[in-house]
Amino acid sequence: MKIKLIEYKNEVEAELKRILHYWIKYAIDEDNGGFFGKINHNNEIDFSAAKGVVLHARILWTFSAAYRLTNNTDYLLIAKDAYNFLNQFFSDKVYGGFYWTVNNKGISSNQKKHVYAQAFVLYAYCEFYKITDWEEVFVKAKSIFSLLEEKSFDTINGGYKEAFTRDWQLMQDARLSEKDSNDVKSANTHLHLLEAYSNLYIIWKDETVKKQIQNLLSNFSNHIIHPHTKHLQLFFDENWNCTSSLISYGHDIEASWLLFNAATIINDNSLITIFSSVANELAIAAATGLDNDGGMWYECNESITIKQKHWWPQAEAMIGFFNEWQLNKQENALEQSINSWNFIKKYIIDYKKGEWLWGVYEDYTAMLQEDKVGLWKCPYHNSRACMEIINRINLIIQ
Repeated sequence: MKIKLIEYKNEVEAELKRILHYWIKYAIDEDNGGFFGKINHNNEIDFSAAKGVVLHARILWTFSAAYRLTNNTDYLLIAKDAYNFLNQFFSDKVYGGFYWTVNNKGISSNQKKHVYAQAFVLYAYCEFYKITDWEEVFVKAKSIFSLLEEKSFDTINGGYKEAFTRDWQLMQDARLSEKDSNDVKSANTHLHLLEAYSNLYIIWKDETVKKQIQNLLSNFSNHIIHPHTKHLQLFFDENWNCTSSLISYGHDIEASWLLFNAATIINDNSLITIFSSVANELAIAAATGLDNDGGMWYECNESITIKQKHWWPQAEAMIGFFNEWQLNKQENALEQSINSWNFIKKYIIDYKKGEWLWGVYEDYTAMLQEDKVGLWKCPYHNSRACMEIINRINLIIQ
């Protein structure tokens, strides 16, 4: 067992370096600052592409976390550049919060305030504070939390509303992307808000933050997790009525470890017990999306499986099933984690051109029309999977 874990760790350590090297080599916009908004499969840069706040926040988180793990000063420099660009160009100095996109020169091009995006900036700022101890970062992180509580928290029904105009008026179109359902609340936004608040609590043991983490966990227990199937329900109206039958296996397995992680961070023993069981239920539900090759299918809608295997559910499966093995000591869960990694090695890593493919179709042909770098293609899921596996195995074998 120990040999197997060490081999797993060594492989993902090497892959983490490779992923980060790609972003340093290709993604930095030396002329305009920040990072290019779009790079295609062949590593051809679209110099005119808009730059996304989610991309820049995820880069900030990734390189901050990587520096904290490795003490590689190259990673610290990238994190500082990402932080400065977010503050200078994405931050709204008038109404607060962060714009969705800026153009290639850094001028705001889409000024909507999506809570999902604000959550990722908060998540990243907290990680950056851990490696710099800069007071201004701490102050900014607290101010983002206060702004979200003031503008987005639903004081009547609980939970958080999705999207707002620049001056924080509720938007009619709350979708993150064209494929999403246009609803007031979503599992995805709540999951990443929980992730951000949990990271905030690590650096700021504030009782209000803890209370809202507890409330978010309650939202998952009472509304988001289906009481029978144990899959996440994805979209809701203001009153938490579910509006979609879509299943996202990647979100199921991602939630399995993030919910438990949040309960652990706030050290709430009753919630730790509850979400240990929830992690097991979600992992079992997510495993229904596993193929015989170890890969995880993308989504299922009314029993029709979307026969694609995207990069990020595979990365989350590495962590989620490893977490399931740690909690319940079921050997098959460790094998599921390793099988996910083996699938990634065989089909998702682009050994010739760097980074990971967006995904593959049922016949394993690559989704070459999709980006290597973009509004959604960031070094977050894959680098985080590597770092989580490294840290978890280190704790086991030390």
